[in-house]
Amino acid sequence: MRECLVRKIRQSSKLRNVRYDVRGPILEEAQRLEAEGHKILKLNIGNTAPFGFEAPEAILADMMHNLPYAQGYSDSRGIYSARTAVAQYYQSRGLVDTEVEDVFIGNGVSELISMVLQTFVDDGNEILVPAPDYPLWTGAVSLSGGTPVHYRCDEEDGWMPDLADIESKINENTHALVIINPNNPTGAVYSKEMVATLVDIARRHDLVVMADEIYEKIIFDDAVHHHAAATAGDDVLCLTFSGLSKAYRVCGYRAGWVMISGPKELATDFLEGLTLISNMRMCSNVPAQHAIQTALGGYQSINELIVPGGRFYEQSMLADRLLNEIPGVSSVKPRGALYCFPRLDPEVYRIENDEDFVIDLLRAKKILVTHGTGFNWFAPDHFRLVTLPDVEVLEEAIGRIADFLATRR
Repeated sequence: MRECLVRKIRQSSKLRNVRYDVRGPILEEAQRLEAEGHKILKLNIGNTAPFGFEAPEAILADMMHNLPYAQGYSDSRGIYSARTAVAQYYQSRGLVDTEVEDVFIGNGVSELISMVLQTFVDDGNEILVPAPDYPLWTGAVSLSGGTPVHYRCDEEDGWMPDLADIESKINENTHALVIINPNNPTGAVYSKEMVATLVDIARRHDLVVMADEIYEKIIFDDAVHHHAAATAGDDVLCLTFSGLSKAYRVCGYRAGWVMISGPKELATDFLEGLTLISNMRMCSNVPAQHAIQTALGGYQSINELIVPGGRFYEQSMLADRLLNEIPGVSSVKPRGALYCFPRLDPEVYRIENDEDFVIDLLRAKKILVTHGTGFNWFAPDHFRLVTLPDVEVLEEAIGRIADFLATRR
């Protein structure tokens, strides 16, 4: 009888430099604690539904109405009405040359980021990604065979990109510049001048701009969102990513898009490749595609949430104030998005491993947050807090964090 050799089945080496700590070992520890009967307040991910934010009724009604017509595959790029609505949305914002053929619909921005990078990146290509970042960008660049190169955002300057740092990291292998605006995890919203300068850097160095604008409608006070594509004009290829998840409170529907603008005649080969990748996954979730036209064209209920008295606004402002009241903690006031990214003064809190720190916080206070190095920040001195709980819950949660920090000073 032949002896059978048992070979260990291992993960691909392509995953060696890929991490996604928003849902990593810390979440696994939270799930273990939940299995023991503990109630965990999860402030690690911007998932709106668990905190009482429901989809607008018109979106629900439109999806249900179209379910009988959503049982088959759609065009791999998306149904025509959804792509038309996206094109018209950008036309209304000054991008008059946007056409239906410039839009690809996907299962949220996350899928489209991966699809675009798989299409775009060759082994050894370098992609400029902000630090801190939304870690999917870093992971997807690595998984596609490229090298993510992190440019610093300056906390003392309201988390604006460090332009000199960007310039210093561009070389012959650099192919694209990622802009996350409004920014996750910092809540920064870039000025028109900053967006124009970033696009000009791309123009001078022949880079593609990849603009992650999923939080474009969640902005506070006098902040104004400026589309990178509007500044890029017709001489810088710009890929704009956005979707319904956050502004329309439908994270689970997975409905997003990427819009291509600029010198598309120079990108025909890339667009053929993106169409091929789209065809390979057949199509994105069809029922959710039917929500896009209603969402973009109907009443914008997000406006009630981002002004004084609205939940997004009040919770973000409360979190910022309470965090800054903790000794040794400083937080830049968020101007958009759904997060705070506070700093722990290293002279007050001597943290060598911030993942261990947030696991200790989780075990002690049953609060789940994400450590700053999970967003590819350079030092173990930050964490990200989601500001989605209502004010009473948020006040209690930050109070528990303050109590825990008091034991670490």
